[in-house]
Amino acid sequence: MHDHSIQCVHDPLLVTLSFLVAVLGSYTALQLALAIPGARTFGARASAVVISGAAMGGGAIWAMHFIAMLACNMDVVVTYDIGITLLSALMAMVACMIGLAIVGGGVFSYGKLVLAGLMMGLGVASMHYTGMAAMKMSATIRYDQTLVLVSIVIAVVASIAALWLAFNMRGRLMMLGSAIVMGIAVCGMHYTAMLAAEFVVVPGMAVPANGVSGDYLGAAVFIVSVTLLAVVLMMSITRQKRRALVQI
Repeated sequence: MHDHSIQCVHDPLLVTLSFLVAVLGSYTALQLALAIPGARTFGARASAVVISGAAMGGGAIWAMHFIAMLACNMDVVVTYDIGITLLSALMAMVACMIGLAIVGGGVFSYGKLVLAGLMMGLGVASMHYTGMAAMKMSATIRYDQTLVLVSIVIAVVASIAALWLAFNMRGRLMMLGSAIVMGIAVCGMHYTAMLAAEFVVVPGMAVPANGVSGDYLGAAVFIVSVTLLAVVLMMSITRQKRRALVQI
């Protein structure tokens, strides 16, 4: 008996939305990360790390990942386990917070940058494969180990780049360019990891009915993510302008 593999056909609209949310999330996180080196108290630094880490991990990385997962159309019904999906989001945010905390504390060094990028990259990769484990369907997933390794390397390199950009980029235009680069890197990691996956149908396998699904779920996640990121970004820019006026 031969295994029956099914193909994942990506919805171009949701793929585009996943890239846009990755860019906006990256831009917001880079903007928020500006407050980390300038924080004068431990509380202020911790707050800046948590907020920018949540924007990077939750907005740029997890929201992109989940929308892109929903972009994957297959010949079987797929739902998502809520608990595992939320765990994957938490993993991405905590990994980004750890990375920002390591690089943002004390004097900047390339040793700290590599260590932080490694921690963050492994966290992001763990988020992706945990998110994949949240898929409930009448199929199992097999992975090409080489492509899995490539996806992890991309996640680590992208994380090192993101952390370097967060503490070295100044100016709105440069930050936008950095966010676009980050968006490409995050998407590159996700779609490489998806390429590593082979979905094999298991005849007669029951799909639990308590998962999350829906035709408009991807668009809904995009709208909620973009709204939250836009509000946080505007608040951050307004606060920076006020500080600049006070210093004049």
